[in-house]
Amino acid sequence: MHTWKPDAYGEAPGVVGAMLAGGVTSLAFLAFLRVYHITLVAGEADFIQRILLFMGLLSMAVAGLFMVGQRDFKRMLAYSSVEHMGILMIGLGIGLPALFGTMLHIMTNGLTKGVLFLSAANIHRSYNSKNTDVVQGALRRLPLSAGLFLAGFIAITGSPPFGPFVSEFSILNGAFTAGSYLVAGLFLFFLLVVFIGMGQTVLKVVQGRAAADIPPTHYRDAWHTTAPIVALLTLVLLLGVFIPEPIRGLLDDAVRFLGSKP
Repeated sequence: MHTWKPDAYGEAPGVVGAMLAGGVTSLAFLAFLRVYHITLVAGEADFIQRILLFMGLLSMAVAGLFMVGQRDFKRMLAYSSVEHMGILMIGLGIGLPALFGTMLHIMTNGLTKGVLFLSAANIHRSYNSKNTDVVQGALRRLPLSAGLFLAGFIAITGSPPFGPFVSEFSILNGAFTAGSYLVAGLFLFFLLVVFIGMGQTVLKVVQGRAAADIPPTHYRDAWHTTAPIVALLTLVLLLGVFIPEPIRGLLDDAVRFLGSKP
């Protein structure tokens, strides 16, 4: 929700954007986990959960509002980061039934943001622009990077069989289990708004043909700029179809710790 976030993410190199969206925001969320646990121990869980739910839904609403009609595809990714921090807040606000999905979403969101920011950086270098008025037909110019960007969009919007689908579905299921039907309904509605908003921008980038008057650049897909993205997308897909036992054990331990009252 910081006003500098879209500017910082939009202007930063792809690697820095991936670190900010996938790493720094996840570390900031740890502070909320500590506050949540302290309030739980103090017997004020209901108080903090209401605040977290409000913050989470507001973040998703603001992000969805600014994504609709967004022409700068890197700024779009910044607003996507705002949305997913909102999803984490909602999961934490729901409480124990959604904690596993919340912990898993930290991982799936971080990995998917790496796919999106790194592939967006390749597209940016090829067109020397971030605006969809200029950047069109990326699948023709950069088949691999544009394809990965499209796959990252499908993943980050909670589509199967990718990891974010599992984590977001777990949070939604937790909302229904906790009886938070209004929260669940708003959660689904804002996910739909975000899907439409992101879809408009992403499809403009990857489909069609580049305008004839756009100066060509020398950048094209290369193994050293696409292999890390493929590796990250593979991990995102793996978490969508199978969660390795060591990772599941870590997530279960985190849920037991956060849901307990020492």
